[in-house]
Amino acid sequence: MKVEPKGPPASRLRQRKFELIRRFHIPGDLLPGSLCLSQLRCGKPTCHCARGSARAGTKTAKTEAGVKGPTPRRLRKYVTRCLGLKSYLRSPGDGRVRPQIPATALLWALLIGQLLREHAYHAVESLVRSSARRALGVSRSFGDDALGYFTERLNPAVTRAALATTLQRAKRHKAFDDSRFIGWVVDGTTVGRCRKSACMLCRPFRNSARQIVGYRHHLVVISVAGTGLTLPFDVEPYGPGDSEYAAGQRLLRRSRALLGARFADYAVVDGEFAPAPFLHTAGDLGLYVVARLKDNLPQLLAAAQRRFRSQPPQHTFREGADRVHIWDADDFDPWETLRWEAVRVFFYRQHRPDGTVVEAFWLTDFPSRLVSSRSLYRMAKSRWEIENQGFNDAKNRHGLEHICRHHPNCLLMGWLLLILALTLERLYRLRYLHRGTHPLRTAEQLVLLFWLSLSAPLAPDTS
Repeated sequence: MKVEPKGPPASRLRQRKFELIRRFHIPGDLLPGSLCLSQLRCGKPTCHCARGSARAGTKTAKTEAGVKGPTPRRLRKYVTRCLGLKSYLRSPGDGRVRPQIPATALLWALLIGQLLREHAYHAVESLVRSSARRALGVSRSFGDDALGYFTERLNPAVTRAALATTLQRAKRHKAFDDSRFIGWVVDGTTVGRCRKSACMLCRPFRNSARQIVGYRHHLVVISVAGTGLTLPFDVEPYGPGDSEYAAGQRLLRRSRALLGARFADYAVVDGEFAPAPFLHTAGDLGLYVVARLKDNLPQLLAAAQRRFRSQPPQHTFREGADRVHIWDADDFDPWETLRWEAVRVFFYRQHRPDGTVVEAFWLTDFPSRLVSSRSLYRMAKSRWEIENQGFNDAKNRHGLEHICRHHPNCLLMGWLLLILALTLERLYRLRYLHRGTHPLRTAEQLVLLFWLSLSAPLAPDTS
């Protein structure tokens, strides 16, 4: 508790302080700070600052202002101003001929519904028809059929471009500066089960007797990983006659085209993507690959097992409470269809406190001089980020498996808007609200604060 000094001397000193403050006309919203002079060098060997005196530069250091509590309206301000998505919210690729409801109202309602974990169209309709509509930042109310009509005519390319813009803005804001390398994780999953085929994306599901017992939808997701932030940014569905392998290659090419050649350094994939064509595609795009080594490459797997099982581990370290052993060699022969000069294979064995042992073989084209065995182990482990923070969160909390409207474009737009909402939520919660010394909030706490902000304030009791 702050105790103010008392007595005539203290009173005179306070009067003198206030008199001086009034003399300088200090604004009421001014924050205390300081002006610092720094001596900097640009790093160019031909510049005069490399031979003589450094460049003088000034910077200001100010006291951090308090962060206001999160609300849907403040989230929208962050999305439009900090992430640069104002034009996307205004023009999301709406293909309706004579729209009666603004596209920005429908789009923001879908996004905020995902963040409130109310993903069904009927639930979004209930929100915008309630008294909380203005607090949500939605300009007008509408029905659930308007959402279906809207998503059926949305252009997915515009939302994909918005996701790419979000990641580029996050990188510009140094969201990934704590990591030397930026990785992409590519993996597939199954969603949206149904009894009858109702769209061209429905793939039959068969039992052990090869009888069709239902239909479901398959898609491949790509996400930023290995940086402390799991940010999914694109999906690629595939229907009958297509494959997860081909969809993954299409997704990798499109991601490189949208984000640029210098955004990411490597891709982490499961064993299904380890055959040569996918590795060549990643190499042509300028990406290293860290892929799980499984039975689909039997000769390389057998050679690695023979060598590593008969040798002591090259590296041993602690990862939390686990003890990890690593074997690593970069002189394995490539198989016939692989264009690599040699294959680097590493094998880890992870001993957990409960006695369980986890082990796996991985292959990569990362040179040993560039990435250490321990860094490769962490890259390989980042593959599980898309499982835990990607598929697990999307299915259990955001309705990834729910079919709002069974139309191919509605399904695709639903999946894209879901991962956009996940990415916005994580950047807002883990970067914006956590800046400075402010505490880190969990996703559940953020959802609760959003819901509490929608409640109407109680009228004061004047009796």
